[in-house]
Amino acid sequence: MEPLQRVSPIIWSGQGRGPSCGRVIPEEVPIAITYDHNTYAVMMATPADLADFAIGFSLTEEVIGHPSDIEELEVLSHSEGVELRMRLAPGRGEVLIGRRRRLAGPTGCGLCGIDSLREAIRPARQVGAGRCFTSGEIYRALAALPPAQLLNRQTKAVHAAAFWEPEAGLIAGREDVGRHNALDKLVGALACMERPSAQGLLLLSCRLSIEMVQKAAVMGAPVIVAVSAPTALALRVAEAAEITVIAVAREDGFEVFTYPHRVIA
Repeated sequence: MEPLQRVSPIIWSGQGRGPSCGRVIPEEVPIAITYDHNTYAVMMATPADLADFAIGFSLTEEVIGHPSDIEELEVLSHSEGVELRMRLAPGRGEVLIGRRRRLAGPTGCGLCGIDSLREAIRPARQVGAGRCFTSGEIYRALAALPPAQLLNRQTKAVHAAAFWEPEAGLIAGREDVGRHNALDKLVGALACMERPSAQGLLLLSCRLSIEMVQKAAVMGAPVIVAVSAPTALALRVAEAAEITVIAVAREDGFEVFTYPHRVIA
């Protein structure tokens, strides 16, 4: 399945009705995530970088601890959607007992199917000390994000998650109609690259909610830079996880909400 489709809407403006040159829009398909022939979740997502999605989702859900815990991964296209079929290493399937998601997750829904309040707000793991970043480095990272948003440049309708390091620049970026999916894809890509997250910035083109902080904590990212604002619960979880939250980040300024010691002049 192609991640983009071209359509021809009818354009209305102050001058009335007119023809369209066409518009590119993102595709959205159901993605079934299965382990050992059992369906764990069905998420709506953009059909791109699906192997990264399978691995990243498995890591942030803490089904696996390392990509090597997946002994086999198949991306299977069906008429109804796509199946990400994984066979886990012996013993890993026990993690799924009592944790199976019971509902389909609509686009960008990171918590659909969680059937207990305790599971929804589970404590995030603490990240390491990480490094400090100058304001100039944060501005450089923000400037590197838009050029990496290839799908959004064409559609204006998808989210992005990216990882940036001062010495190497933009390491990887992933996009999806769901912001949680974009982050899972990035987590999977970095895990396959065996790239640690402690020395860089996690960049998000979306608002910062609790699920995004939880995933960042599993990823081990000590600094999050988001272009939109955080929720109050996201900040409480970030405080507990010792994550620096930089949000409302623009080319002319940003706001530091937690652990400001990692940002220096």
